[in-house]
Amino acid sequence: MATPPIDTLAPEPKVSAPARGKLSAANKLQAVHYKLVLTLYRIFAIAVLYLVLIGIFAYAWIMGFYALNTSWAAPVILSASDEKSLDFREKLVTSQQTIEDLKVETHKLETGLAEMREHRAALLTLAPQLRDAIAREKAHDTPQGRQLEQLDRQKLADNAKTQKVLAQLKEVEAGINKDLAAGLITKGDAAQQLSALNQAQDAYTDSKIAEVLLTDSVLDKTTTGTNTLNVLEKQAELQSEVAQLDIAISVAEKQFYEESRQIDRLREAITTAKESPYYLNASGGQTLYFAFVPYDNQAHAVVGSSIYDCYLNMILCRHVGTVKAIFAGEAQAIHPIFKTQVRGFMIQMTLLIRSSRGEPECS
Repeated sequence: MATPPIDTLAPEPKVSAPARGKLSAANKLQAVHYKLVLTLYRIFAIAVLYLVLIGIFAYAWIMGFYALNTSWAAPVILSASDEKSLDFREKLVTSQQTIEDLKVETHKLETGLAEMREHRAALLTLAPQLRDAIAREKAHDTPQGRQLEQLDRQKLADNAKTQKVLAQLKEVEAGINKDLAAGLITKGDAAQQLSALNQAQDAYTDSKIAEVLLTDSVLDKTTTGTNTLNVLEKQAELQSEVAQLDIAISVAEKQFYEESRQIDRLREAITTAKESPYYLNASGGQTLYFAFVPYDNQAHAVVGSSIYDCYLNMILCRHVGTVKAIFAGEAQAIHPIFKTQVRGFMIQMTLLIRSSRGEPECS
């Protein structure tokens, strides 16, 4: 079979002039739209890039500022209800109460010391008087003892003679009784004569008693008797009491000195504590302003130096106050940017204008 030839070339389409004009306007509109979107995308990308660069440079600037700046201070808010403030107030009240107790105790010790010193002075005044009395008695007893010994010997001799006479009087008494029995004398005469004999006997008895008493006096004057021992005992007691008073006074004086030193130490501690911001915060009813200053910024923290409040912590600063006081105690805080622990000290500020953001951050 014969295959008819096939024409592979398609017929060329024919476009009219009005249809070609419409297609060209649509393409132009689409091209403008694409160009606008591309332009906005490029603008947005550039803006974002510049914002990122500005953020990076701002962050680097802030880091560099706080790394190199030595005049910043971080405000600190202290409240009377804080744990440190309450603990400080408790210790302060305890110290003041201890001082009052010690003052009462020292007053008692001072009064007791005055009384003991007066008593000791009275005893010391009595001691020489007692020694003088003992010396006078010894000086008086020595010659009197010798005289009494002589009188005692003489009294013994007289009693011996009287005894011999009494022996003869017994013979006389016997003779009187015989004469009375014989009726040679009356009973009255006999009674008178016997009474005289009895008086002689009584006188002899009294003489013996006197001699015994004289012997006792001689013993008291010439030997150390119980009375003398009693006086010496009193003297020893007086000396012992003086010694005990000396010990008591020494102990009381030492205790008084130690308690006085304790009062001075507590007062010094309270004086030192008064230099703490916690004392000012606990004792004052008015609002006080404090700030933390690192040791690296110590050169700028001087009493009377100006304090500024700055926007963004570094620009557009305005004067808001001055440094009123500097506290010697060490304080620790967290760095406001680097968030690391920083060592420094506290200052008190006098604010003329309070920042709308609370406290100043630069000085």
